[in-house]
Amino acid sequence: MLVMLIIIMPLAAQGSRLYSWANRLEETGKEKITNLQFYFHDTLSGKNPTAVKVAQGTDTDKSPTLFGAVFMVDDALTETADPKSKLVGRAQGLYGSSCKEEVGLIMAMSFCFEDGPYKDSTISMIGKNSVMNPIREMPIVGGTGMFRMARGYAIAKTNWFDPKTGDAIVGYNVTVVH
Repeated sequence: MLVMLIIIMPLAAQGSRLYSWANRLEETGKEKITNLQFYFHDTLSGKNPTAVKVAQGTDTDKSPTLFGAVFMVDDALTETADPKSKLVGRAQGLYGSSCKEEVGLIMAMSFCFEDGPYKDSTISMIGKNSVMNPIREMPIVGGTGMFRMARGYAIAKTNWFDPKTGDAIVGYNVTVVH
């Protein structure tokens, strides 16, 4: 009898364990859908740029699309297009010029929220941004905090662009399932 208890107890304790490396988690209620609208302020010029070039290819300076340039970013996210409007978070990550024939960026970015109900939560975006298109769509592939397990899409629309400096203000409309 004691031998049977020693064999059966560990099996009963596993409950919903499928394998040693996988657990079935409790199912929760319905998923939430959240829509966020904010503005991304990308500043390459001046004394305090928020995007800086950290690498480039040997022929990047000869490329009309800056193919091969890579930038690290810590851009403000605000409520409106006005740079002095309320700060809601920061876009932190990188983008690189990944297209030879068009101005196209590969973006790997975390939208890190610093205000409101999503304070200390993030949304992760990675994908191609064809910046010359009036409206671009990029995938949301994850998140943290209130946005854990997030998926969705971001619609970007350039609000303002200075071709001399590369500075831009881009409106984002983000729909997230979490």
